[in-house]
Amino acid sequence: MSGSNPANSNQVAEFEQSLDELEQLVTRMEQAEMGLDDSLKSFERGVELYRNCQSALEQAELRVKQLLDPTRPELAEPFDPDTP
Repeated sequence: MSGSNPANSNQVAEFEQSLDELEQLVTRMEQAEMGLDDSLKSFERGVELYRNCQSALEQAELRVKQLLDPTRPELAEPFDPDTP
């Protein structure tokens, strides 16, 4: 394996952006200065961001497990989560 996979770099960037936005959203919601409608919209966005982050973490965990499996060295190739 040489170099980094651009798809993996993009996933990491998306994860970082989602996590950052989620942290900012939580901070705003904790200040309790939002109306009900804004709070609900923020909560919905937060759930979406949380799910994006969770999915990225699950893919990363799968990749680590593949890389560490000594019985399946062929899996230590670049990982594409869209490939079945």
